[in-house]
Amino acid sequence: MIDTTELLKTFNRHRGDTIVIPGRGGRFWVGISDKPNLDLPLADPAMGGHASFALGVAMALPHRKVVLFDSEGDVQMSMGALATIAEQKPANFYHFVLDNECYATTGGQPVPNASRVRYDQLALSAGYPEAHAFDNLETFSINVERILSKPGPVFVALKVKAEVMNVPIGARRKWNARSAVQCIADLKKELGIAS
Repeated sequence: MIDTTELLKTFNRHRGDTIVIPGRGGRFWVGISDKPNLDLPLADPAMGGHASFALGVAMALPHRKVVLFDSEGDVQMSMGALATIAEQKPANFYHFVLDNECYATTGGQPVPNASRVRYDQLALSAGYPEAHAFDNLETFSINVERILSKPGPVFVALKVKAEVMNVPIGARRKWNARSAVQCIADLKKELGIAS
């Protein structure tokens, strides 16, 4: 299994001007990203909502790469998003799923059938033209640049170590200091899009 922080640091070296939607891995990404104005960290959307949001961003900005760091719990909550993404074929969309086999943000409850689900195979079955699976950082590091150079949609399943948050949700320090409105305003300014 891969350490999430190390994985995100590796990705950041290959990021370029990619728009990143951190998903549930956001609390790690916020401290790693060197281009926060190209990040869209949503403040706790409904579980399963990140993929649809990321698809919308990719379709609205077809000339910019969009990477989503999703979770396997989110994918299970909204498997229909996989088929929709595959049908729409956004060539600029890269769907990375951080699979820690549990709902880490709500206390570590196991995700159904956690060790047996092959998310890369689900994505291929839904119609993604390309999918990969990695369970070690070295192999991911060797392949990430090549993956980002291909047209999307591309799905990447990543087995990561669970880092369970046992602090009650109301008592947690918020990892995203900017509101969704502010994130979008910053992104529009960065991209030179009039408000």
